Amino acid sequence: MSADLNELLQDLTRRMDGALESLRRDLSGLRSGRASPNLLEPVRVEAYGGEVPLSQVGTVAVPEARMLTVSVWDRGLVGAVERAIRDAGLGLNPAADGQTVRVPIPQLTEERRNELARAAGRYAENAKVAVRGVRRDGMDHAKGFEKKSEISQDDMKAWSDSIQKLTDQYVKRIDEILADKEKEIRQV
Repeated sequence: MSADLNELLQDLTRRMDGALESLRRDLSGLRSGRASPNLLEPVRVEAYGGEVPLSQVGTVAVPEARMLTVSVWDRGLVGAVERAIRDAGLGLNPAADGQTVRVPIPQLTEERRNELARAAGRYAENAKVAVRGVRRDGMDHAKGFEKKSEISQDDMKAWSDSIQKLTDQYVKRIDEILADKEKEIRQV
């Protein structure tokens, strides 16, 4: 039966790694200094009957240290791109210029640093929710084995302890990643 547990833990680890990777990607967009194309990575645009990543409707460039530009491929989506960037909670104020959306990156004030730290906290909380969702799936899977009498109650206890221990490790890693990012953001 431990082979089943190992398979389950490997699957849960893979899925929790995905949540960590998503968090790292989201946090890479929260730059405290220079403009970075990653800053707009979490932005999703209403287009083509759904929400799509900004990278699917235009090209993000960094023409200067405090400016991002988005060259929108479909002229009809310029307004939607502008709205999506403004509503993304990144504290940015884009302006359309033909098929290009200019996004000036504001000087980091204390207020802006706090906004970025709050955004980082939201990303970390989303990652924790994802990890807990994976834990719940793992527990449900283990309970399924117990219901089918494939594992004993003692095995179930051991499995749930293993799953909880794995979850705790990932939540701790998320907290560490968040602490590092907040330190970087608050660095003057």
